[in-house]
Amino acid sequence: MSGARLAHIVRHPVKSAGFQMLNRAVLSQGRPMPFDRVWAVATQSAKFDGMPQGWMAKMNFVRGAAAGTLQAIRAEFDEETNVIHLSHPAQELFTGTLPEDGAALVDWLRPLWPAARPAPDRLVARQDGGTMTDVPDPWLAVLNLASLKALGESMGQDLSIHRFRGNLWLDEMPAWQEFDLIGREFTLGSARLRVEERITRCVATTYDPETGEADGDTLAALRAGWGHQDLGVYASVVASGTVTLGDQMELHA
Repeated sequence: MSGARLAHIVRHPVKSAGFQMLNRAVLSQGRPMPFDRVWAVATQSAKFDGMPQGWMAKMNFVRGAAAGTLQAIRAEFDEETNVIHLSHPAQELFTGTLPEDGAALVDWLRPLWPAARPAPDRLVARQDGGTMTDVPDPWLAVLNLASLKALGESMGQDLSIHRFRGNLWLDEMPAWQEFDLIGREFTLGSARLRVEERITRCVATTYDPETGEADGDTLAALRAGWGHQDLGVYASVVASGTVTLGDQMELHA
């Protein structure tokens, strides 16, 4: 497993509103992926007013599990200027500066959100500077391309990495071996990470991120083939450093 290689780096600046591919990322100890889910769109039924003080559960926000068409959003974000571009097959291109153009971004999302659900209300960010990931811990999602391929083969179709909203994708590792790393540490580039726990998947992964249409029951396939709904693991950054595409994984004893 020490021969595994970093194949993809991905972030999602606005929760459930687009993925962005990167060539490198600077990871900080005790922090998640930089600019990953820094913002989220709260719905009218959110259990907080204004900006959240800390982590809040995903049901407070616009999310792919509730509207699979959101899976087809792509993002380009510049952290120097906070300018974001969002695209979707059914929408005109959105360009704005965050958080100033948050209201315009919410307006752009509304046609993609089911009318029967509480409406998108406002763009929010945590007052404590944290992120809007699905778990309260400041973790990254680390996934294995071989596991994704095994799942796709069981379904008879190719599966995009973007169904699963990972941050770091590893290649040249046997399928499902990432689960054996829980509790262990590894180095990528100059950063050191510790694998914390498995990631249990939701219905958002059943949607094609190219079209936003339901296309393949990934959850049923995981249960039928492996007896669980897990794909990927969460990891914490235990030593700051930079990761770059092509970095080799060094597994520690």
